[in-house]
Amino acid sequence: RAAMGTVIEDNYIENPEFALKCMNKVIKAAIKNDLYIIIDWHTYYPQKKEAKAFFSMMAQKYGKYPHIIYEIYNEPMEDSWESVKEYATDIISEIRKYDPDNIILVGSPHWDQDLHLVAESPLEGFNNIMYTLHFYAATHKQELRDRAEAAWEKGIPIFVSECAGMECTGDGPLDIPEWTRWVEWLESKKISWVNWSISDKNETCSMILPRANKNGGWDESLIKPAGRQSRKFIRQYNSHIYKNKVNFKFDKNEKESLFFSPLKSADAKRIKRSLALFDYVLDDKYSCISSRY
Repeated sequence: RAAMGTVIEDNYIENPEFALKCMNKVIKAAIKNDLYIIIDWHTYYPQKKEAKAFFSMMAQKYGKYPHIIYEIYNEPMEDSWESVKEYATDIISEIRKYDPDNIILVGSPHWDQDLHLVAESPLEGFNNIMYTLHFYAATHKQELRDRAEAAWEKGIPIFVSECAGMECTGDGPLDIPEWTRWVEWLESKKISWVNWSISDKNETCSMILPRANKNGGWDESLIKPAGRQSRKFIRQYNSHIYKNKVNFKFDKNEKESLFFSPLKSADAKRIKRSLALFDYVLDDKYSCISSRY
């Protein structure tokens, strides 16, 4: 998941040249390594004009590749579901001019938690649409799982495009038992999930230390508890395809990653789950970090 910020300072709206440089490098690396890549418009407020132009550009450039997944609105905060539907209809219609079938992820109100509203009135007239759910295990517990379960039972396709084991602030202690319950539920439903995040900030959700090399190759001493637990889940549920170390190709060289293994035979039309994936934060230090998607 390439999370491209559009709100906080030095974002895509303010500095599109830098943001696109970051995005294009990550997207091209994912395609080269036969991996899914989520193009995430990472915002909390509707920015329809800018989003429409951005996704039009992305679909025209990358829509022919089955690796592409579009996340058109990271976390609607104060929008109604009807306003999100209107926004999504415009953005999806623009994408579909150039890309007829790659998966498109649609958020719901209150930080992607109101799946009951989606279940009551899903989008109509489009194919290969999924709806995002976000959770942080120390804050969001059985009540949110029950809501997601009810939507799932009604046939709503769910994709967890952001989750982690601490509080919703991204900080505080890890709640390993609750996080485990979430992952067990997701795996039982074969729902894809993405962890937040590979970055080196002074917060629980950032998985690596500041001294970690931006090119990857991190040993155990550089991976923080959230990263170690994430890796444990990934290895546990993907043991049949996991390899301890893999090489992956960027434009000019090859690096190693302790986290990821290749995803082969990608089929975006029939996606139910892939590897449990890490998030990738496009900040100024890790804009070109070597990581797996």
